[in-house]
Amino acid sequence: MKNISTISEFVLLGLTSTLELEIFFFCIFLLAYTAIMAGNLLIVITVTCDSHLHSTPMYFLLGNLSFLDMSLSTITTPKMVADFLREKKTISLWGCMAQMFFLHFLGGSEMTLLIVMAVDRYIAICKPLHYTAIMSQRVLVGSVLLSWAMVFTVNLPFCGPNIVDDIFCDLPLVIKLACTETYVLELLVIADSGLLSFICFTLLLISYTVILVTVRHGSSGGLSKALSTLSAHITVVTLFFGPCIFIYTWPFSSVSVDKFLSVFYSVITPLLNPIIYTLRNREMKSAMSRLRTQCFSFRHTF
Repeated sequence: MKNISTISEFVLLGLTSTLELEIFFFCIFLLAYTAIMAGNLLIVITVTCDSHLHSTPMYFLLGNLSFLDMSLSTITTPKMVADFLREKKTISLWGCMAQMFFLHFLGGSEMTLLIVMAVDRYIAICKPLHYTAIMSQRVLVGSVLLSWAMVFTVNLPFCGPNIVDDIFCDLPLVIKLACTETYVLELLVIADSGLLSFICFTLLLISYTVILVTVRHGSSGGLSKALSTLSAHITVVTLFFGPCIFIYTWPFSSVSVDKFLSVFYSVITPLLNPIIYTLRNREMKSAMSRLRTQCFSFRHTF
């Protein structure tokens, strides 16, 4: 391998090569990223500052989910927005490796966190008398640390070509550029990312179904309340796992990564999560209202 010249950067083709569309996308995605940071940061600040929400397991986990969404979007979106104004869209080799590493690191963390949130809802709805004892502060902190402990890395030789037909570096397309046999690694990626995502998504849907069936046998009022609570979780789980399953489970040799799904995964999902959780949640709205009142009173004091 010493005689093979290695590449130092990758060329990203992006969404389009038309100047007018690039300016349009620049404005749209800049606004979207601003909204992502503002919405998720508002949730993090609200959960942190409100003593009631901070001590409630569901909102403690929601604050961590918002932080993960901000981090996931920051890995790809600022670079993508800046590239809309550049004629040559490149990323260094190590920048590409770092982007893939943190995408899978944070993606695995969010996957684990969504599973913990599903367990939290199951205990809260099906075992309410034991909820406080089971979802203790130690369990919550341990669950969050577990979600942050997910790690994925790749070490491959690259000697050309170096063109990635996407908006950011991701394994399915980058692996195809490696100067070595990657069939086994492709299967590992399908098993690790694609199959794992599909299994987790299926188990989560089954768990939500079990919760609804359990509550249905109790009372009709409890069913409507549980459905209202779980609808936000089911929507977020579908938005997160849907693109992951399609991207990483589809055969590498026949279908390339859909750019729309890449945008959906890195921009749309982090943008929608704060909207889904705040618009349908009275406690979050009340906490935000209290936070706004405190800010106004603090401003008038000084």
